[in-house]
Amino acid sequence: MSDRVFRAFVRDAESTQASSGHHNRNYVLPLTESAARLVGRAPGTPVTVRVRRADALPVVIRTWQDEAAVLGALRGVLPHAPQCLGKRDGYSIHSYVEGVPLSTICGNGKPVDTLLLQALAGLLAQMTQVRRAALPQLPYSWPANHSDSQAFLKTLARLADEQIRRPNWAEFGGLFKALGIADDALLRFAERVPAMTRRPYSLLHADLHRDNLIVSYDGSPPLICVDWELATYGDPLHDLATHLVRMRYPDHQWSEVIGAWAAAMRGFRSSAVKGLTKDLRHYLDFERAQSVYPDVMRAACSLRESFTQKRLDEATVEVHRALRAAEEPLRLRNVPAEGEIERALFRWLASRGDGDVGGRYWIAKAGYWRPDPRFGEHPDFPHAAVREALLAEGAAPADRVFKGTAHLNSVVCVRDTTVVVRRKLPDVSRREPKYLSEHVVLWAIQESGARVAAPRVLALGQSYPNDSFAIHTYVGTGLDEPPRHPVNGLLPHEADALVDQLCALTAVDHTVVAPAAGETDFYEWLKEQLVDLVRNLPKESLQLARTLGLPDDWRLREILSRHRLSPRAPALLHGDLNPWNLVQRDDPLALTLIDWEMALVGDPLYDLVRHIHLTPTRPEIRERMFARWEQSLSPEYTRNWRQDWLVYRWIEIVRSAYIDLDRLVTGASLDAPNVRRAVDSYAGTLAAATASLGLPMPATANPYLARALA
Repeated sequence: MSDRVFRAFVRDAESTQASSGHHNRNYVLPLTESAARLVGRAPGTPVTVRVRRADALPVVIRTWQDEAAVLGALRGVLPHAPQCLGKRDGYSIHSYVEGVPLSTICGNGKPVDTLLLQALAGLLAQMTQVRRAALPQLPYSWPANHSDSQAFLKTLARLADEQIRRPNWAEFGGLFKALGIADDALLRFAERVPAMTRRPYSLLHADLHRDNLIVSYDGSPPLICVDWELATYGDPLHDLATHLVRMRYPDHQWSEVIGAWAAAMRGFRSSAVKGLTKDLRHYLDFERAQSVYPDVMRAACSLRESFTQKRLDEATVEVHRALRAAEEPLRLRNVPAEGEIERALFRWLASRGDGDVGGRYWIAKAGYWRPDPRFGEHPDFPHAAVREALLAEGAAPADRVFKGTAHLNSVVCVRDTTVVVRRKLPDVSRREPKYLSEHVVLWAIQESGARVAAPRVLALGQSYPNDSFAIHTYVGTGLDEPPRHPVNGLLPHEADALVDQLCALTAVDHTVVAPAAGETDFYEWLKEQLVDLVRNLPKESLQLARTLGLPDDWRLREILSRHRLSPRAPALLHGDLNPWNLVQRDDPLALTLIDWEMALVGDPLYDLVRHIHLTPTRPEIRERMFARWEQSLSPEYTRNWRQDWLVYRWIEIVRSAYIDLDRLVTGASLDAPNVRRAVDSYAGTLAAATASLGLPMPATANPYLARALA
């Protein structure tokens, strides 16, 4: 077909009404006389003009770019499939398939008639008869062995990362991080693909849902597959899994579909059914894992078209459904509730600022915020700058979004100032209670003038919709560099700097943040806090703790009450100096202390000992820190520390034994790096805890339980 005639015909097509898919716009119209002569069809014959959508997100895996070559390979095997009559870049003309889409007469969620199921299974089986030599050349990354099912699934996962996640990460990565999906989730899925039964590869449609199945008018054949642009070559079980998920069959019909597929496949290629029961779930897992990316992105983009609360609610439900489906295959931890999802979608959209007339009313709310009356306007960060930070928050790229155990932190640059928008995650259950207000603690440190490197609070308030936030100064080394943490322990100069800052905290007026602090025995208070924590653990966690030899709360109090510690003057403590709460810096202070959520007032010795417990610390570094700490403080803070520090160490080991076990049972916060490292070494923690309590492993306990927890 000449370019002139072709383009004229396409222009005519684009003036008609199209049916839009995710990837193409399809126009059905009769051939003109000039176009009919070029394609060898009668004038007036209906054809389908397919126009690639320039605005389509890259949300699919493409094995081949040329759909026409795939259609050509179908001739003789599936003769009723569309034929490509002509093509140019971005456009193609296909023969029209007479009939009605299955989605029109049998929508998603409805059961499909048994006869149609059998015809559909027959179509999938017939595809195995398409010769490999007739298909286009496969990409270089394809498995060399065309029956290696494990290699094929690994390849699919890597291609999903390469073709779906990566091209969209710059725009959507921050949203995915806020939803708890890491950038390497698909690659980790690929690493976990187990050994699978070998099945011979064949042509796969790979997108067989109700819109792509045409029910013919004359019933010969009853069903015809259209839209082959995502076709691929691999394990037939992948096509079955994709079809099962995308067809949205009711649950009760799955077994019927699988049975029909197996029966049909045995008539064409019986070896394709090997390992069906064992391996189908792996392909189902992959389909649900990779689908979370297009589902989330499409839901987010739908809000740009016409933003209303109704549409936000619908997008929230869709994202929550996709996250739940991907939760197990991607090993997502703590899938956010709908309220958290709604706020993340709203912030992402508001940062784009391109809604329609109706939507701008809603999007404008992103810039509105209510200052906390306890915290006035900061002279270095006026209210207008706060608004700019809130509008920029949703556009923060993935490498500037950090999701911890209790907070979502987004790093943005406003007026040449880099700040962190810090939001408390809802529905987070932290077994260890917080005692002080973080912003009050940081304000007290700043006002004291103590030589302590901590973030400064610039703003505190609530944004739409009822979403509390704080804005802190950013303490990383650079905007485009991730924060550096001493995850393998402190260097000598860092150990010195940390001790100096802990000593400097004694100069902060702790009565400002906790007026009644110091009136009770700190060790007795700490002991009772731990006993209360154990008493309030969930029943499942307590049952497993008892099985592993850890005492109930009353027995724990009895054991810990054997100790008496010397009184020491109280001071402000950080309370959670794990390596990820220490940010390395290139100046004499060496470290910035962040995340003061667990700050408290008490014995300064406890803060140092808890740090040593939470951080890999070589004996020589430990001795260096204790020596410098003793020399730097007056005796009122250090009295009899050599007799007492081991008691604090024991109580922290015991605390970890309960808390880490609870995290293993409940799955809470396991995606946080400090938590992950703690639970990975649980067997050692348990042994140290029972030994410090003077308790043996109970003889009735299953000896494999502790080993399984390692």
